[in-house]
Amino acid sequence: MNKALKIVVLAKQVPDTRNVGKDAMKADGTVNRAALPAIFNPEDLNALEQALRIKDRLPETTVTILTMGPFRAAEVIREAMFRGADGGVLLTDRKFAGADTLATSYTLACAVKKLNPDLIIAGRQAIDGDTAQVGPQVAEKLGLPQVTYAESIDGIDVQAGEITIRRRLEHGVETVAMRLPGVITVNASAPACRPRNAKMVMKYKHARTVSEVQEQQEDYYMALHKERCYLCIPEWGSGDVDADEASLGLSGSPTKVKKIENIVFQAKEAKHLTGSDGDVEGLIKELIASHTIG
Repeated sequence: MNKALKIVVLAKQVPDTRNVGKDAMKADGTVNRAALPAIFNPEDLNALEQALRIKDRLPETTVTILTMGPFRAAEVIREAMFRGADGGVLLTDRKFAGADTLATSYTLACAVKKLNPDLIIAGRQAIDGDTAQVGPQVAEKLGLPQVTYAESIDGIDVQAGEITIRRRLEHGVETVAMRLPGVITVNASAPACRPRNAKMVMKYKHARTVSEVQEQQEDYYMALHKERCYLCIPEWGSGDVDADEASLGLSGSPTKVKKIENIVFQAKEAKHLTGSDGDVEGLIKELIASHTIG
C-alpha cells in the first residue's frame, strides 16, 4: 500500500425535513422529493470532513463522493468538491427509484466494488429515514470490517493498512483499530465539515454530469467539458455497476408502506406555572400520573 488512501464517501441528497408539508408523501408511500427542498445530508457532511482530514495528512489521498438519486443529486457532488473532494460519481437510473435500505445498500455496494477504495466513510444515518442501516449493510455486502458511531479518525498507518478510530457511545468513548479496506459511519457529534473553499468554487462551479450538460444545451458547456475533463461528473446506471435488476429499486425492496397518516399537533389548553415549590411539585405529580415520567 502506498503513502495515500483511496477514499469513497457515501453521501445523500435528502429532503429538508424541517419543511415537511401535506404533499411530502406520494400515494405509494414513497417520499415526494420534488415537493421538498433538497439539502446535503448533515451527517454525510461530518463523514466528508473526516475524509478531508485524512487528505490533509496524506496529500496524495483521493476523496470520491458516491451518491444515488435523480440528476439534481449531482449538487451534492459539486458541494463536496467545493469543500475539497476530488470528484464523484452519480448513480442514477429509473430502476433505482423507490429503493429501501436493502436495495440502496446493494446498489451502492456494486458501485463501491467498481471504485475499489481503501476506505469507505458514510454518515451514521440520513434524516429522511433515520434507520442507520445503509452503511453497515454496504459493509456486510462487501464482506468488509466496519466501525460505527465514529467521532474521529485518530491514527493512520498506511504501511500496515490500519487506522484507529474513536467512537462515541451512549455511556462513553471507545478507541478501536480497524484493518483496511473497511467501512466507517460517522456521528453528528464529529467535527462539522469545513466551509466552501473560494478557489475550489471557482474551479468546479461548471462541473456537470452528461445529462446536465445535455439539458442545458449550451455549446459553451460542451466545449468546456471537452477541454477540462475534471469538470465531468460520471453517471452510472444499473448496467455500469453490473447489478442484478431484481435487487434494485422497488422490486428489490422488501419494505412496504401500508398506511400513511398526517398528524397535526395542536395545543388545546395551557397552564401557567411559577417557580414555586408547590407548582413544581404539582407538575411532577401530574407527569407521573400520566406516565410521562416515572
